[in-house]
Amino acid sequence: MSNTQNEPSRRREALLGDRPGSFAIARHVRMSATKCRRIVDLVRGMDAADAVAMLKFQPQAAAEPVGKVVASAIANAEQTEGLRADDLFISQAFVDEGVTMRRIRPRAKGSASRILKRAAHITVVVEPKDARPEHKKAKKGRPTTPVKTETKGA
Repeated sequence: MSNTQNEPSRRREALLGDRPGSFAIARHVRMSATKCRRIVDLVRGMDAADAVAMLKFQPQAAAEPVGKVVASAIANAEQTEGLRADDLFISQAFVDEGVTMRRIRPRAKGSASRILKRAAHITVVVEPKDARPEHKKAKKGRPTTPVKTETKGA
C-alpha cells in the first residue's frame, strides 16, 4: 500500500503547489465545454460564497454542475485544509473537453448523419483571500512616458 497521506498528489501539485487551498473536479459532465465555459468565466476570481449564491440564480443549465463543483471545492478546503468558506476565493476555474459519444440519426434515402453528444471536465481551485495576487490598475488617458516631438526649422 502506498503512503498517500504524506505525499501530495500530482494533480494538487500542478494546481496549487505549496499554497493552501483545495480543488474539485467533475468529470464527464454531459454538457458541451463551450456552454460550461460561459458560466465558469462569470465566477473566476470571485469570492467562493458569492459565486455559489450567484450560480443558484443563473438561468443557464450549466450553472447547476458548475455550482456543485464550486461547493465541492469549498467543502474540500474546509474538510482537508481547515479553511473557512468565508475566506476563500476562486483562484482558478477551467473547463476541458471530455469524451464525445457519437450517435447516428437516420436521414432521407437511407443515409445517416452523426450526432455528437459532448461531455466536459470542470475544474475549480479555491484559495484563501490573503493569497490573492494584487493587480495594478492601468490609468486611462495619456501614456506616462513623455513623447518627444521634433520641430522643423529654427
